Amino acid sequence: MTGEPYAAYERLIADLDAAGARYRLIDHAPEGRTEVVSALRGHDVSQAAKCLIVMVKIGKKQTRHVLAVVPGDARLDLQAVKALLGGTYVAFAGTEKAEELAGSVSGTVLPFSYDPRLELVADPSLLDQPELYFNAARLDRSLALATDDYVRLAAPRLAPITSNEAAVMSDDAAGEAAVMSDEAAGEAAVTSR
Repeated sequence: MTGEPYAAYERLIADLDAAGARYRLIDHAPEGRTEVVSALRGHDVSQAAKCLIVMVKIGKKQTRHVLAVVPGDARLDLQAVKALLGGTYVAFAGTEKAEELAGSVSGTVLPFSYDPRLELVADPSLLDQPELYFNAARLDRSLALATDDYVRLAAPRLAPITSNEAAVMSDDAAGEAAVMSDEAAGEAAVTSR
């Protein structure tokens, strides 16, 4: 990741203020894991917007990237993302690529896409919460944002992308914000074909 360390944070705050969004800033100890940071922020894990960057191959020549946003207590269904895009192969993006597309480090990925190469897809179950919590492109600061303002400003594509199974894997194992190593991501993709 290159550029200013808090450029994505500053852009987000400027956009939220310009649009009159209802949000609160929450300072906390540096943390990027959903379960742990939810406890620090004082809310249920289901109110967290967990952001995962996924690579989808369409045939042999086209690759697309998706910023998948799911409730913090849900598990991303890679097969649903692959089917949504008509893909032939799916995997969590490698850390370097995920951070480049997100404009922030792993564990701080925003549920907003500021890169035209990153398609934003959110699970409709996120809309069940009045407020969404997420790290604000920083490990030490989060946002609580009114859900209707999130939908209005981020304009995500809404599609069911969570697994029906309970979220049994920890965020680390699930690859939150694509923190999986490239090798582990490749193994995950092999099992997701």
